[in-house]
Amino acid sequence: MRKLKNSELDRLSVNDFKEVAKTPLIIILDNIRSLNNIGSVFRTSDAFLIEKIYLCGITATPPHKDIHKTALGSTETVVWEYVENTKTLVDKLKADGVKVCAIEQAENATMLNDFAPQQQTTYALVFGNEVKGVAQEVVNASDLVIEIPQYGTKHSLNISVSVGVVIWDIFSKMKVKS
Repeated sequence: MRKLKNSELDRLSVNDFKEVAKTPLIIILDNIRSLNNIGSVFRTSDAFLIEKIYLCGITATPPHKDIHKTALGSTETVVWEYVENTKTLVDKLKADGVKVCAIEQAENATMLNDFAPQQQTTYALVFGNEVKGVAQEVVNASDLVIEIPQYGTKHSLNISVSVGVVIWDIFSKMKVKS
């Protein structure tokens, strides 16, 4: 096996990315502190053609050198918007027919491996603060809570790792097999 060169990867241009059909997933970052985590979320969202990212509360917005360091230009491809209040955003998205899922450890949560996304449905995935998680009022307002099964001693993942795990899982379940 030979590693591929960047020129062989058949990557989309920025203009092509903006025109291509997106995965019906919206990412909501609820009070994320780390600018590197924010940048990583942008990069993962670019990789899986995420529809939009909402940056809420204390979550920093581009342009910022620490976001750019991990985003590697994906702040120019993935559509994003700042909204101050996460709960207000959740209420608006639900009114627009979006299914809102808090990614959290909670009573009666659906395990990620058991989650089956419905066809023709847009989902908004809420990821919370590195220490406090998703705000309880946002969990309460969500249509459902999805938990990442974990079997070790820590039962916590870095926010950017959680985003990668959840997006990949849901993306792979939504993708039409050809």
